[in-house]
Amino acid sequence: MSWLYLLVALAGTALALQAPINAQLARWLEHPVRSSMVSFTVGALSLLVLTLFLGRWPGLNKLQEAPPWVWVGGLLGAFYVTVIIFATPRIGTTATFALVIAGQLSASILLDHFGVLGLPKHPADWIRLLGVGFLVLGALLIRR
Repeated sequence: MSWLYLLVALAGTALALQAPINAQLARWLEHPVRSSMVSFTVGALSLLVLTLFLGRWPGLNKLQEAPPWVWVGGLLGAFYVTVIIFATPRIGTTATFALVIAGQLSASILLDHFGVLGLPKHPADWIRLLGVGFLVLGALLIRR
């Protein structure tokens, strides 16, 4: 299981690198939305190649059976990347990601507490809330 922790840490490193790289791309393309589009296109093409190597799909009818709300993930990803591209050069990578993590943990506590989208319930106790509070305070201190 330690390989999974390492993989997640590497994904976090990739996000920290992606923010300033995409922000620089936005300077060349003169808009964060254009930079997001290029970033998503490169990512989509990479995933297409990987998907082709993985072999047979379960079928498009499976995709048609999925509820409409599962498509929202792509919209959320586009919103996230565009905001990060816009924010990073203005408030810095550290403050941007401190606020991102504070937002992620705040939303995650609510999702866990209510068992949203079929997740197992994990009550939002005072320790978890205090941890998020410290992170928000840390984000404010970093920004200062």
